[in-house]
Amino acid sequence: MNRRDAIQRLAATCAVLALPAAAQGRRIVLGQSAAFSGPAAQLGVQMNLGARTYFNALNAEGGVNGNSIELQTLDDGYEPERCKANTEKFIRDDVFGLFGYVGTPTALAALPLVVDAKIPFFGPFTGAQALREPFHKSVFHLRASYYDETALIVRNLTSLGLKKIAVFYQNDAYGKAGLEGVTRALKAQNLAPVALGTVERNTVSVAPAVRDIAAAMPDAVVQIGAYKSCAAFIRGARKAGYGGTFFNVSFVGTQALADELGREGLGIVVSQVMPFPYSTTTAISREYLDAVRKAGGDARPNYSSMEGYLAAKVFAEGLKRAGRNPSRDSLVSALESIQNASFGGFSVNFGPKDHVASRFVDLSMLTEDGKVRR
Repeated sequence: MNRRDAIQRLAATCAVLALPAAAQGRRIVLGQSAAFSGPAAQLGVQMNLGARTYFNALNAEGGVNGNSIELQTLDDGYEPERCKANTEKFIRDDVFGLFGYVGTPTALAALPLVVDAKIPFFGPFTGAQALREPFHKSVFHLRASYYDETALIVRNLTSLGLKKIAVFYQNDAYGKAGLEGVTRALKAQNLAPVALGTVERNTVSVAPAVRDIAAAMPDAVVQIGAYKSCAAFIRGARKAGYGGTFFNVSFVGTQALADELGREGLGIVVSQVMPFPYSTTTAISREYLDAVRKAGGDARPNYSSMEGYLAAKVFAEGLKRAGRNPSRDSLVSALESIQNASFGGFSVNFGPKDHVASRFVDLSMLTEDGKVRR
């Protein structure tokens, strides 16, 4: 062996020794189908950025039990059939689990495949009851449900004496889940929606909904849609002379809605299922903001990104408990063992018969400078 060969071999050996522990172990590959293009793109982009912020920092520190986590993504444009095809591909590719899917109609399209393959399906960005009932052993939810969110919204409105409530909703499984939540909450107080208006998914054709709802002169409108259609409805309703209050559920994409509306966002209320991500009031918010700052690039604090970050953090805790050589079954058991746990002040409580970690719901409000306050 000549001197040059010896030096190259020594350098290669040192490079291997210098690699973080995660590179020496197994790659845990996860699949995420979400909207990365189209009118709902910011929901998928921000959920993914938050998760990557956590996973990248974790991998840089050696991963989980010496294993690195790789998050692979496929764009479904917030369309169910594309999500179904993406899920079929992930399953064919034998990914370890599915993570952070975005949307009710898309997640529902994937659900039969998930159940049949018995593949872990963790932290979908949806609060639909149809993904929670009936119970499925491989499906885990981090967030509270749309029933929880709409119940808080209705309680808040009726406590203020606002009882003429209309619903603007997306004409699909997501919108109908939110509508059912509002209707249930109103029925408990012997009330019902005074008007309904719909919009098709991935469109901003809101004129008929504006006409139908404005004619009823409601005290408030609860919106169950994504940020572009909800912004279009708010502008249309105001142009039509409507002066009431607008409430949205968390899936709208709070910062994306604020960015769409700008100064017109003043006073718009959004229910939230994650800790407030813009200040250091809680330990998880401090950790998240520090991680976003260190990540740099396109990372910006917002509720959707916070949800991705927290979902990644809780998932990683499940992997840690599953051991050095986790299987899908051992991950499921490990996640079920996360009971009465605090993640920087955010309570997570799974169990063998309960895969919904949280019922936390809060309210936030948009300001005229494009920001969000509690």
